[in-house]
Amino acid sequence: MVQLGQHAPPVHVVAHISDTHLLGGGKPLYGAVDTEATVARAFAQLERSGARPEAIVITGDLADLGEPDAYLRLKAHVEPAAERMGSRVIWVMGNHDEREPFAELLMGEEPTNAPQDRVHDVNGLRIIALDSTVPGYHHGDLDPAQLAWLREQLSTPAPHGTLLALHHPPIPTPVELMAVLELDHQAELADVVRGSDVRAVLAGHLHYSTTGTFAGVPVSVASATCYTIDTSAEPGTLAGIDGGQTFNLVHVYDDQVVHSIVPVGDARRVAGFSGAFLDALAEMTPTERREAFSNKRSTFNLEDHLRAQGS
Repeated sequence: MVQLGQHAPPVHVVAHISDTHLLGGGKPLYGAVDTEATVARAFAQLERSGARPEAIVITGDLADLGEPDAYLRLKAHVEPAAERMGSRVIWVMGNHDEREPFAELLMGEEPTNAPQDRVHDVNGLRIIALDSTVPGYHHGDLDPAQLAWLREQLSTPAPHGTLLALHHPPIPTPVELMAVLELDHQAELADVVRGSDVRAVLAGHLHYSTTGTFAGVPVSVASATCYTIDTSAEPGTLAGIDGGQTFNLVHVYDDQVVHSIVPVGDARRVAGFSGAFLDALAEMTPTERREAFSNKRSTFNLEDHLRAQGS
């Protein structure tokens, strides 16, 4: 592939998915939302994109009720697709999840109620899954032992830096009711993150896409594949809607991390360019390419170009 812009290709590509909320038995969520079908569509799109992420990070609320069958159903969608793409799956606990089946069915370990914190080395990029859940509750928290563990992990920088993945985002929310369920002890977490090699924080929980900064680090919240929260709803309300589901693609460059939102679903295509058009541009010099594609007076015609190449 010819480099068309001034930036070199990303060093790492990661898919960031959140809040799948599957139910056991394939039941629809709230009797109305087919969460399994949306997960299947999301992974079909990810495969179709050709992105081939090195890792797929799913930031919690994997199962709506923590049912074993829900985890098995999710695995049946995620793991075969990940294997075909050559991707590593990184599971993260959410407040709707339960630690025992999470550890046993997703991690292949003995059931335990201990925090599900793990470190993953993805070709030099460190991804830390941090369990921000509180058993029996929906808000988030991190106990002193977890923070000490995280500080120890971050004491040695990774070759390509660290992505910190947790369910509860450490940023404010304009949806007032969701603030009741936010992450506690954010200041203590900031003390650990600040000055470390953490390059981005990946989170979920809010069911809408949003960004912010925390301890000087960019935060990217992936929306949900189950249902989304309408941030334009009346003040003081919370409106979940069956629409606007998305996932994110995370491109890690030498000097920055870029998060791109991918809508789930097959919308009608109304404009675009073919692969042949891109190939034609790639054959040109940078100056020719700029004139052909950027100049408003350009008369570049792909069919004429292809005919000339074939003559």
